[in-house]
Parts: sequence; structure tokens; C-alpha cells
Amino acid sequence: MVEKPSMNRIEIEAEMTPRRAPRGGLPSKQRSRVTNGTAMFVDGDGNSAWTRRFKDLFAAHASDAGGSDLLSEAQISLIRRCATMELQLEDWEGQMSKGLDIDMDKYGRIAGHLRRYLEVLGITRVEPMKEVKPLWQIIQEANARATATDAETTSDD
Repeated sequence: MVEKPSMNRIEIEAEMTPRRAPRGGLPSKQRSRVTNGTAMFVDGDGNSAWTRRFKDLFAAHASDAGGSDLLSEAQISLIRRCATMELQLEDWEGQMSKGLDIDMDKYGRIAGHLRRYLEVLGITRVEPMKEVKPLWQIIQEANARATATDAETTSDD
């Protein structure tokens, strides 16, 4: 996600939290805050360092997949799991940097799970769609080029 300088923290977080279309026509009061996009977790601290890093990772993976508005519910779920595994791996890496021992078997297994999830999502970055010009603008530009070409042809004669 490209951070726009005019956006405040609430707008940035809202952009990172995918808002999904209502399922089954239920009013927002009958859906969870996570489904409505107003919370990242059913229960948890939405302001912790862990949550901030989780949001960063989620936003980065969603951006790589083409943007959170294009993701299916399954892709969102997989990206959330990836972010969680990455956070656990980063925690263990921090412990190792302090000279502490960790369970390398668990580390390796979670790293392997993460790789498989990322393969399912597609490890390569999806380029965002370029803005498509409206048909009227394409026709107008083509007519302008044709008029310019006709003017050059008549001036050469």
C-alpha cells in the first residue's frame, strides 16, 4: 500500500482493513466488527506493537496480491495466517539475536508452512491495474491525431 501524505492514521488503517460486502444481506449490527472491517481481531489489543506489525504485514501481502479490495475471503484468511506466522518467526529471530535458544524444529516447521501458504497466494507481486481511459477519451484522442495527420498531409501538398 502506498501511504498518501494527506491521510491520517484512521484513514490508513481503514484502507488496510478490507471492508467486505455484506453476506446474506445481514445488517451491520448483526455482523462482527471484523466482518464489517472496523476491527482486526474478534478479541485482542488493536493498538499493540504486535497488531501494528500484523497490519503492516497484512497490507504488504495484500498489496502484492493486487490490493485488498480484489482479494477473496479465502485469500484474506491466508494472508492473515501468513502475517501471524511471520510474526512468530520474527519473535524467535529476535530471541536468537539475543543469544537465546529456540526450538529450531518448530521454527523450521512454521517457516515451511509459511512458504506453502505464500505459494498458494502466489509469491510474485501483482502489478496494480493501470488506469483505463474512458472510450470517449480514446476516440477523442484518435480523432485529434487523425485531424493533425490530415492537416500535415494537406500542408505538404
